[in-house]
Amino acid sequence: MNEKIASVHWEGRGKKGQGKISTETGALKDYPYGFASRFEDDRRGTNPEEILGAAHAACFTMAFSFACDRAGLATRDVDTQASVRLVKQGEDFVIDRIALTLQATIPGISEATFQEIANAAKRDCPLSRALASVPEITLKATLR
Repeated sequence: MNEKIASVHWEGRGKKGQGKISTETGALKDYPYGFASRFEDDRRGTNPEEILGAAHAACFTMAFSFACDRAGLATRDVDTQASVRLVKQGEDFVIDRIALTLQATIPGISEATFQEIANAAKRDCPLSRALASVPEITLKATLR
């Protein structure tokens, strides 16, 4: 069993408040976030959707590389981007789409096998499974 820890400290009220995100590994240490970095494109802080996208892209990329390895195929390089869309529904906000974009160099793989492994990794990576309530998770996979 593997458990990782992240924490947040928040000060202030609502839109004027400011949070700080930290992770057990120290990859994020008191990293700021708040209303402006989430809804107003303030680049001085992060936001939950950006962090979720990074986590999903990382998980999917590892699942893809491991699946290629199990198939006897060596991934030379793999680049993944995750775009997480937050939309307003009534008075609430929801994540209604995550779009994964994969580009990979894998010597000796056919396009069909590449697409099959990529789609299986999207379906089976732990974060895709955890995010099953997101109505749309897409994948555009390009073999370089």
